[in-house]
Amino acid sequence: MDNRHIVIFDGVCNLCNGSVNFIIKHDPKCLFAFTPAQSPSGQRLIKEFDVPEVGVDTFLLIKNGRCYFRTNAALEIAKDLSGAWFLLYVFKIIPRPLRDYFYNLLAKNRYKLFGRKEACMIPTSKVKNRFLDYSD
Repeated sequence: MDNRHIVIFDGVCNLCNGSVNFIIKHDPKCLFAFTPAQSPSGQRLIKEFDVPEVGVDTFLLIKNGRCYFRTNAALEIAKDLSGAWFLLYVFKIIPRPLRDYFYNLLAKNRYKLFGRKEACMIPTSKVKNRFLDYSD
């Protein structure tokens, strides 16, 4: 059974794809697996965890049978990355509605600020096994 933490992201968003590449770079233990929200696996997990108001602007993390979204997902991910990224978890003291307000502001403008692709990214053969819908 695959017990990696699963990151569900907007597969056509350049910011989201950059975030996935950042996580891969700082995850030498390969704790994280990825799937675009637009993929069959992404859609199945979104339904399975019955995430309220989910859209492609919602960054999700499935970890230990629990679903985290928006800033809670980002902070949970930071805890498990190599280096000092775990220190970002201190932002958990800021009330979630305030954190998520700024998250939502960025999410609504991410295509304008960072651009988008026409189709979901296709991982290279080097990291293909980190993606649910592309694993062999």
